Amino acid sequence: MDEIEVQGELGKGNYGSVQKVYHRPTGVMMAMKEIRLELDESRLTSIIMELDILHRAVAPEIVEFYGAFTIESCVYYCMEFMDAGSLDTLTGGGSEAVRVPEAVLRRITAAIVKGLRFLKDELQIMHRDVKPTNVLMNRKGEIKLCDFGVSGQLEKSLAKTNIGCQSYMAPERIKGESQNQLSTYTVSSDVWSVGLSIIELAKGCYPYPPETFANVFAQLQAIVYGPAPTLPHGYSADAHDFVAKCLLKDPNARPTYAQLLQHPFLLADQNADIDMASWVAEALSRRAAKGVISPVVPLAA
Repeated sequence: MDEIEVQGELGKGNYGSVQKVYHRPTGVMMAMKEIRLELDESRLTSIIMELDILHRAVAPEIVEFYGAFTIESCVYYCMEFMDAGSLDTLTGGGSEAVRVPEAVLRRITAAIVKGLRFLKDELQIMHRDVKPTNVLMNRKGEIKLCDFGVSGQLEKSLAKTNIGCQSYMAPERIKGESQNQLSTYTVSSDVWSVGLSIIELAKGCYPYPPETFANVFAQLQAIVYGPAPTLPHGYSADAHDFVAKCLLKDPNARPTYAQLLQHPFLLADQNADIDMASWVAEALSRRAAKGVISPVVPLAA
């Protein structure tokens, strides 16, 4: 901790906070997340051992992890500072004037799928919490996944999360967890969350109509038994088909990551020249005009 100079708070949650910090020995600006723990020493040791996997999660589509340390009952870990924030704050409005261009949406989708494939193929990890708040961008236009590891799962376990709040869960996962059948979670459940996230970015709001969430039961009914959401008008047939395949109710019918990357929607991104930095700059200008200040690192509610 004595190597770190705190620059300011980026976010706060029930179980900790995120600070923007300057690491003096390396001259690197970082995001430092603190998680307060109420666990015995053996459990704390196992958590630190699990954090080792974050060191090995090195890919262009994954937020870089610099290291972790503990002080008494708190775990701190430092990660890459993504200065444009999370995707949910860079999109929004829903009008034609601020619609995410298809080329930008395609590039974002390709990065998410590549990141998820890396976690699955190289580290045998499933993200389990794919949503726009867990996809970060920087001003260079780079897109990276975060919160795929221990911290997100740890905070959920401590919070005793209400299943009714898990708006991005696949239908089979909702049914399984409601019956304490945790083995129902597979990679295809993350694919569902990808499809839902793409629609949210395109629409600028959560895909399901607000009236379906009057209560927890209505929310579960809408996700499990209601029709899957679709992309708004204005996007190509390939884009609509890609999302429809992600949101098939039968998890066994959803494509794998390799198949998604071979879909015409994402194949069109290969060698495409897209000025992502300019799009990010425009999105940040709109966000500033609305007076929105967003945490750069998402926290558990």
